[in-house]
Amino acid sequence: MQRFLWLIAAVFFYSGAANAQELGKPTGGWETDVSKFVIDMSEIRNIIGPDQIPAIDEPRFQPAADETTIPGNEPVVAFSNNGVTRAYPLRYLMWHEIVNDTVGGLPVAVTFCPLCNTSLVFERTLDGEPVTFGTTGMLRFSNLLMYDRKEQNWWQQYNGEAVVGTRAGEKLRPLPSFLISFDVFLERFPDGEVLLADPSRARSAGINPYVNYDSTPFPFLFDGKLPEDVEPMMRVALVDANLVEGIDDSIAVTLPYLEQNAPFTIDNLEFRWSAGQASALDQRRISDGRDVGNIEVYRTDTEEPELVVYLVTFAFSARSYLPDLEIIQLAQN
Repeated sequence: MQRFLWLIAAVFFYSGAANAQELGKPTGGWETDVSKFVIDMSEIRNIIGPDQIPAIDEPRFQPAADETTIPGNEPVVAFSNNGVTRAYPLRYLMWHEIVNDTVGGLPVAVTFCPLCNTSLVFERTLDGEPVTFGTTGMLRFSNLLMYDRKEQNWWQQYNGEAVVGTRAGEKLRPLPSFLISFDVFLERFPDGEVLLADPSRARSAGINPYVNYDSTPFPFLFDGKLPEDVEPMMRVALVDANLVEGIDDSIAVTLPYLEQNAPFTIDNLEFRWSAGQASALDQRRISDGRDVGNIEVYRTDTEEPELVVYLVTFAFSARSYLPDLEIIQLAQN
């Protein structure tokens, strides 16, 4: 426990907490209407203050083809809209967790929670108006709770649901994105752009403060029920039916299973796996992490394969929100 508390302190230090309190962010008590909620409030853990891990609000980009410092096996979140494609490396998201961006005219929040390995892109609008998001400093089931700076509702990063505040029960619109290596991004999107490091925090880029986290037997800062039929820290590719229209049942497949069986098709969903992506939560330098592979998931009931919203997360995280979820895995000896 002491080791992981030190890790949280390291993220706080390197993230530049002194710059956290900016215009539109909480400077004192929350203005959130905590009388409205859709969860058990005891599930929330208050770890550090709001914006101690600061979101990127003015992202800068360069042509991905001009990037020379990011190793090709490092993971990036890739998102496309209206002819614009951008890569958001986990080497930066590790230390910021949220990037408030506008891609092809669409306001989006690109998010990553290291403790659950969840990366998702959401449309960042409320009632049709753009809003920005920050980190609350709180967790639920080890997952990031975000807040909108307009009304200070608290939103679960795993599924984009407002869990506390006037909009409790509402959901942000999730948008399909890839979690792929930078090499795959360059091959697939040679004219794409890549996020640049925040100059004040560039020294932390490429460093994983959660060394060996994905090799531990149990998650950090987690109070929920752990699965018994699968290793809690097993990576799974998950399509949550609550996040994808037209999908009846949620489906999760372990990455070791996909490594041996991909492409794997079930219920009009094709799961693809390819080698070449380093774990961001293994070694101190992300590029030294073991190969966990690239995951892509497509619908097959359309004229052409269509990318769907998917997560590459840990089994404990998937079961926290989908307790009856069946996880397809290799036969256990």
